[in-house]
Amino acid sequence: MEENNQIIITVAGKDKTGIVANVSNALSNHKVNIEDIKQTIMQDNFVMIMLCNIEKMEVSFKEFKDNLQTLGEELGMEIWVQKKDIFDKMHTI
Repeated sequence: MEENNQIIITVAGKDKTGIVANVSNALSNHKVNIEDIKQTIMQDNFVMIMLCNIEKMEVSFKEFKDNLQTLGEELGMEIWVQKKDIFDKMHTI
């Protein structure tokens, strides 16, 4: 599996019903595969980090990222999308 096909998606905001379902549905619609997922609730705040594969995605990375940011606005959440290799470099000392 090529690492340049991997992305990190972070979702954060006030906890409410349907966050995971809405984000997962959007990923499925774009043919993005969830490879790993972690989520937690911290004092009524929902935080989720997903490792995903975009190998079969049929839109540009920018269009996908814009679509998820729009979804985040609709849900009242912050959604960040980063290529995994860039994410790793940002978190390497």
